[in-house]
Amino acid sequence: MPSQDLRIVLEHIPVGMFRTNCYVLGETRSHRAVVIDPGAEGERIAGRIGALGLQPVAILITHAHIDHVMGAWSLKEELGGEIFLHPKDQPLLDDHMIGLDDLACAHVPRFAADRTLEEGDVLDFGPIRLSVIETPGHTPGHVSVYFPEAKSIFVGDTIFAGSIGRTDFPGGSHDRLIRSVKEKIFTLPGDTLVYPGHGPGTTVEREMRTNPFFR
Repeated sequence: MPSQDLRIVLEHIPVGMFRTNCYVLGETRSHRAVVIDPGAEGERIAGRIGALGLQPVAILITHAHIDHVMGAWSLKEELGGEIFLHPKDQPLLDDHMIGLDDLACAHVPRFAADRTLEEGDVLDFGPIRLSVIETPGHTPGHVSVYFPEAKSIFVGDTIFAGSIGRTDFPGGSHDRLIRSVKEKIFTLPGDTLVYPGHGPGTTVEREMRTNPFFR
């Protein structure tokens, strides 16, 4: 968890039928918040943010599959905050089929991101200073969001505790995903906390040592 002297709060909110992990990073002095992957239940996420006394300034989407974006638009309409997405994943928002809307039995408004996320971007929200790392494989424009001050990385569906993301959806690539993990995630310090898009958290060291896809 983030160091208390940073006055950072981290809320983990599983949402929707796929129990997608939505994360809320907040800073208690400025009351600013960053929301990562509001995959559904935008009103519930907004209610929790309000209860914490926070105001969203950014909604970061690791990738544009329906179970990671479905709550983004309603959250923005209710509380504000710019939506960030890698441009290579915009087609997943534009096309119901490749965005897997039918798999979730749901449809969301077609919308364009307000701002892009690309390799090397540094997102400065005061004490919340995040680095963007491109980790394609699950989708062409998949990104991970690194919070070095808290030794944390939010990896979407790139890697899970003991597993990896699927690569059989349109635009997926197993080889690219494996490279992304080895070259972008496993090069971080071993005690880095890994927060995935589904399931429990883990660490870089644990996955390097035990994940069967990398033995």
